[in-house]
Amino acid sequence: MDDLLQKLGEQLRFLRKEKGWSQDKLAELSGLHTNYIGQIERGEKNLTIETLYKVTTGLGISLEELFQSIDPKHRQTGLTKIVELLAQRPVEDQAMVLHLVQTILAWDNRKRK
Repeated sequence: MDDLLQKLGEQLRFLRKEKGWSQDKLAELSGLHTNYIGQIERGEKNLTIETLYKVTTGLGISLEELFQSIDPKHRQTGLTKIVELLAQRPVEDQAMVLHLVQTILAWDNRKRK
């Protein structure tokens, strides 16, 4: 269980930092105390699902997205591998990859006409 709490905390910290937020900001958006956010990120707290929901809502993600990034159990396809790789990258990198894919697909559509 400790390993899961550690992974969970690390992923929440990553997502918070990716947004450029302090623990204070996430605490405010989640309706939790700053110290509690720190304990969660360090894997020190065994959270309730309600508390976890508050944190993910504060981050603007779903519980499913959080758990998929921590412990994906689905069959890996090329698309799921791409999604998992991109989920760990900053938003700017994700936007750049999206633009590249759109450009390639537009080029391919023009080529087929």
